[in-house]
Amino acid sequence: MEDEDIALNSVLGLELNRVFFAVHETANKQKIIEFAREVLQSELEALADTVSPEGPAS
Repeated sequence: MEDEDIALNSVLGLELNRVFFAVHETANKQKIIEFAREVLQSELEALADTVSPEGPAS
């Protein structure tokens, strides 16, 4: 599953990059950057929720 996630993220990153450079207006590029930032932040939060902190060794 992890390999699939990496592949999907790579494809999405390439598509986002393609759209970003196809857009000519700076305001629209800013919207793309803000959207990408929001998506990445939510992904990081979801990842942090799934990773449990290691407790003391017992």
